[in-house]
Amino acid sequence: MKTTLRVAGVYVGAVVGAGYASGQEMLQFFVSHGVWGIVGTAVTMILLPLLGYHLVRLGDQLNVKNHKKVLYHLCGKYLGPVIDLVLTFFLFGLGAIMIAGSGSLFEQSFGLAPIWGYLFMSLVLILTLVLDTNKIITIISSLSPYILVLLFIIVIYSIFASQANFTTLESLASQQLTVSPHWTLSTLISVSFNFMVGFAIMVVVGSVEKDKQGVRNGAILGGVALGVIAIIVALGVYLNLDRVHQAEMPILLLANEFNPVVGFFMALGLLMMIYSTAATSFYTFLVRFFEPKTNGYRGAVVVTCILGLSFGFIGFVDLVNTVYPLLGYIGFIVIVSLIINIVRRNGRVKREVSHD
Repeated sequence: MKTTLRVAGVYVGAVVGAGYASGQEMLQFFVSHGVWGIVGTAVTMILLPLLGYHLVRLGDQLNVKNHKKVLYHLCGKYLGPVIDLVLTFFLFGLGAIMIAGSGSLFEQSFGLAPIWGYLFMSLVLILTLVLDTNKIITIISSLSPYILVLLFIIVIYSIFASQANFTTLESLASQQLTVSPHWTLSTLISVSFNFMVGFAIMVVVGSVEKDKQGVRNGAILGGVALGVIAIIVALGVYLNLDRVHQAEMPILLLANEFNPVVGFFMALGLLMMIYSTAATSFYTFLVRFFEPKTNGYRGAVVVTCILGLSFGFIGFVDLVNTVYPLLGYIGFIVIVSLIINIVRRNGRVKREVSHD
């Protein structure tokens, strides 16, 4: 059970970053499509557990230290290197988005210039990333329950506080910045994007953890939890769209309306989620090129975090709207390759059984 909860926490911690937990990702992917977008969030609760389960199985099967070997295995010797390179640098981009999110959080919650958020998050990441893999996994997994409890409290409040009628909400939803013209495509892009965000860390977890059944159960539990979070965050944002449609972090605005104390703790929770996704993204980016605990790795940690800080100035909302969908489209290729791999593996098992 301990391994199950630990792995579930890693899956949730890797994915639920500044965009997911703050409501901005839910706004652009789901709420912008109105009621049908809320239906799309329920689909994620089915697909993310299945994909997570097969990722940890692959990591175990191939005994990997980073995502390179898995991508080559899935996509082949020609396409594999291309996807590997693209994913690696998208992981850096995702870490940079998290740093941008920390700037938005500092400005919206504490009234400080975004640069202070960038500097704070970069410094914490540098201090974290020099630790070993197991410590990073432990830190990430321990943060997830905190944000879940806060999200439930805020969304329950938002449901009762909502005063807008259905017609107004649907009209506002149609005016929001969106990643695609149809809710089904937005849902698939969201699933694909989050699959790619969790890809690198989940295959490593599947390889290094000893309790293999616990790892698989944890991947399923984490995927279900991600789906539940998507549903409750999207519902909270949708029902209060008349009040939060211009906020960079809609859930944070709702938290502050509920109670300033809750808003403060929600800000801390979001900061933890930003940190967990940034740490996961930068770590998996770095280990693709450097052996952990070496001087080269430590130097690369500092350079990576400083570069990530500079990207933060582009802006949180704009980065979410461009980088997230692009990684989602790349993810479609990997998911199709994964499905083909599963079908082939099952076919081999059936043939072996029939021969016996």
